Amino acid sequence: MASQNTDPAAAAAATRTPRRLSATHGCPSLPRRLQQELMTLMMSGDKGISAFPESDNLFKWIGTIDGAAGTVYEDLRYKLSLEFPSGYPYNAPNVKFLTPCYHPNVDLQGNICLDILKDQWSALYDVRTILLSIQSLLGEPNIESPLNTDAAELWKNQAAYKKRLHEFYAKHAKSPDP
Repeated sequence: MASQNTDPAAAAAATRTPRRLSATHGCPSLPRRLQQELMTLMMSGDKGISAFPESDNLFKWIGTIDGAAGTVYEDLRYKLSLEFPSGYPYNAPNVKFLTPCYHPNVDLQGNICLDILKDQWSALYDVRTILLSIQSLLGEPNIESPLNTDAAELWKNQAAYKKRLHEFYAKHAKSPDP
């Protein structure tokens, strides 16, 4: 499975004269891959997730995740930023919450502790997979690996957690266009 994360363009580039590809973020097929992922996401019909490029920059997207029904995050909406490196899909994008998020696996700067965005990344993942994984993480945190220890401790008492979550959301996330 390691070969799926080897960038064939990088291997080929080592054996030929470098060429300038700044307009394509270093990889001529990257814009095509991102356009395909955008179409797949738009056609998927998945509830509660969406993402679109930020203005004309195909390498910076704004995503939206709705908390899943039946979780303490139900009826809450979060915006995220997704930034794609030149090595994408062989390198994970940088994904952060823009809307402040009270969660065991999210710090105050919006960084997310999720294995598929770190050491378990695979070139087979796409934007849809990322958003669905984060949506799932909201309702099923990994409290053994917290970025927010206060939230991880409180998670054990769901009534108290929900109260704190909704207070936090009302205070920090209700400003116009977070």
